[in-house]
Amino acid sequence: MKIGVVQHDIAWEDPAATRERVRPMVAQAVAGGARLVVLTEMYATGFSMATERIAEQPGGANEAFCVEQARTHGVWVAGSVAQHVPGLDLPQNMGLLVSPAGEVHRYPKIHPFSYAAEDKHYAAGTRTLTVDVEGVRVSLLICYDLRFADTFWGLAERTDCYVVVANWPAPRREHWRTLLAARAIENQAYVVGANRVGDAPGPLAHTGDSRIVDPLGAVLAEASLVETVLIADIDPARVATVRRELPFLPDRT
Repeated sequence: MKIGVVQHDIAWEDPAATRERVRPMVAQAVAGGARLVVLTEMYATGFSMATERIAEQPGGANEAFCVEQARTHGVWVAGSVAQHVPGLDLPQNMGLLVSPAGEVHRYPKIHPFSYAAEDKHYAAGTRTLTVDVEGVRVSLLICYDLRFADTFWGLAERTDCYVVVANWPAPRREHWRTLLAARAIENQAYVVGANRVGDAPGPLAHTGDSRIVDPLGAVLAEASLVETVLIADIDPARVATVRRELPFLPDRT
């Protein structure tokens, strides 16, 4: 299966403008053969703590865009949005994995980024998400989750490809690149990192550094600084072969 990463800028807290910015890039990924198209964390608004302005109800405009794109192109679409959840006082940073039929699978970010006070504005999730995407077992995670190896380890046996959507800033870009490779190598699975480019208020720069890493840590596609679309092949048989020939996972204690 081909996977496409949309490395894009975000119009701060202007979801309508960002959706139109992203629309042709999704089409570009589909034209390149992608069956799963990955957007970034809080793809439409930026990583904003102003939940009173940006958080939407389930099925809101930013989720609806992902559903529309999935149905229009007949592909899977992933990303995250700020979303209210019935029964919770705070919204959640909600990962979305949408099927070509428009079915929405949700992953609420388990590890809010306390360094930026995300934990004060967004409720932490308590469950993970793994979905069979055309024969590839995909686990969706969000940005800061990348620092927590135990979360990845717990998913390894049922995961061929981890998808990490992010707004990871330039000052810690080497952490991002190193941890993507580490999670791939230690779990013997593909890791797909989709990160934004451009500036957020602060100012806080983002260099992208999106990449697709194979189960042995080789980088199949990567890009920095510019808006672009990355495409690479993901093969679950490759995961099975690596794990069979290098049976490291059973030695974990």
